[in-house]
Amino acid sequence: MLPPMMTLHSIRAAYAAGATPLDIVEEVIARRARLAARDPAVFITPVPDAALRATARALTGRGPQGLPLYGIPFAVKDNIDVAGLPTTAACPAYAYDPAADATTVARLIAAGAIVIGKTNLDQFATGLNGTRSPYGAPRSVFDPDHVSGGSSSGSAVAVAAGVCAFALGTDTAGSGRVPAMFNNLVGIKPTPGLVPCTGVVPACRSIDVVTVLALTVPEGVEIRRIMEGHDPADPFSRHAAPVALPPRPRIGILQGAERNFYGNAEVEALYDAATARAEALGATLVPFDYAPFREAAALLYDGPWVAERLAAVEGFLATNAGDFDPVVRGIVEGARGRSAVEAFRGLYRLKELCQQVAPVWEAVDMLMLPTSPTTCTVAEMLADPVRRNSEFGLYTNFANLMGLAAIAVPGGFGASGLPAGVTLVGPGFSDDALAGFAAALHATAACGLGADRAAPVPPAPVPPAALPDLPEGWLTLAVVGAHLTGMPLNHELTGPGGFLLARTRTAPGYRLYELPDSVPPKPGLIRDPNFAGDGIEVELWALPAAAFGQFVARIPAPLGIGKLELADGGQASGFLCEGHALRDAREITSFGGWRGWLAAR
Repeated sequence: MLPPMMTLHSIRAAYAAGATPLDIVEEVIARRARLAARDPAVFITPVPDAALRATARALTGRGPQGLPLYGIPFAVKDNIDVAGLPTTAACPAYAYDPAADATTVARLIAAGAIVIGKTNLDQFATGLNGTRSPYGAPRSVFDPDHVSGGSSSGSAVAVAAGVCAFALGTDTAGSGRVPAMFNNLVGIKPTPGLVPCTGVVPACRSIDVVTVLALTVPEGVEIRRIMEGHDPADPFSRHAAPVALPPRPRIGILQGAERNFYGNAEVEALYDAATARAEALGATLVPFDYAPFREAAALLYDGPWVAERLAAVEGFLATNAGDFDPVVRGIVEGARGRSAVEAFRGLYRLKELCQQVAPVWEAVDMLMLPTSPTTCTVAEMLADPVRRNSEFGLYTNFANLMGLAAIAVPGGFGASGLPAGVTLVGPGFSDDALAGFAAALHATAACGLGADRAAPVPPAPVPPAALPDLPEGWLTLAVVGAHLTGMPLNHELTGPGGFLLARTRTAPGYRLYELPDSVPPKPGLIRDPNFAGDGIEVELWALPAAAFGQFVARIPAPLGIGKLELADGGQASGFLCEGHALRDAREITSFGGWRGWLAAR
């Protein structure tokens, strides 16, 4: 009924074909049991089978109307509250029974999603490797000798193993990004304050974020958008002020001595391959000096911010020091003796570093960094836990301190069979603006989904946020081929001042063809009411009315402009093709869009 990897796309297709939430839950129960047999450290508290079935039956009775995540199973890191399940933070003596769901969990359940259990983590979310838990160490889905990454270890493995469609993690130093890389996943790390942390056991409360571990960027973004929004119960919650980025971004890449992979040639080669793919997608690569970002990253553990970890558990540590993982205890106790003077000096230095990197943000739109510069086995981590763990955080620790947004995407596999990945980092509240390029970069990596290296990336675009109000006299145009971002005719849109509004899809019922003898190569789109399909990728652009008219006048036959129906039920003026021109044309509908066809060809 379902492919090896559970995606929102595949589950919704199953529902469309007649499946029920109970059918999906039965599949979850079976897969969860198989995973537990080979890796018993993934879940701390699974939701009992009977409770899952009861939830599924209730959803079936309620029906999908008004539930965007109807019957979608997900897992929750065990430092995030779920009513009815204990919160342990991977410390049994600390466990408590929350009276209510965390805000993020409540919003997902209200959207129709189904919690399947609480997952393992590095204790108190202190670590990037996944071995610091009395419940055991989850393993990489590609090699049981290797670490899963952490601290959101169980969440990553549950998604990568195909047990659920997505999982919640948290991220202070990279805990939602590093395990994404080690398990061939997408890690959505929101801008601090965008997603509420009410009901989350804090690590460093002022910079903690709730993250999404998913199989694709569009699906992760969809989940994040359902979770986000101001929560007055969270003192660090903020109202979003979205930042736009150009469709052909300038991307900062590492250079010189700041390229440090700790001898891991595979990860280094895959980083270089990712930057080359970014350039092929239309980005301009700009070498930059990572040194001030690296110094900011060091403040998280070497500076006064470690005192926030002590503040979170100080009372419990005073009475239960013996219940701590020894490495975690050493890190937390290292904060003792830190003074308020040191805290202010650290804050001053961070502000100085933020000013120091301001010219970088004038020269680039986003950074592309290795998510982790290397990996290691569980045995290697246990033999040298502090040094090895710090290597993982070289390119992640600074992001929350500096208030930035980030999306980690898979970057391919080395000869060892282990994955690597890169993270796109943008200014605060550029979360949506990063998503389109991150999705395109993931699609070009051709590295499958989670544990299934052969799985195609589902043809789902980043769902558009609410479109902005256009200036008076401006019009919307949907483009499907050579005018897409990065394509040969895109300058006809950007030249007169047009700008990208959203990436989305048509409604079902459209077919796409490669037009013969077209220069530059172009597709032809037609409407076929008898065809189901998944819709075709389109971009929505805004153009001044005068430029729109001039643009339409230049369109050569057999193309023209008509009304397209969009996946969200709306309409837009866009390219359509005369049917007679397609008699000798090759149909490419199955590739999901022009970009997918070019990548495959």
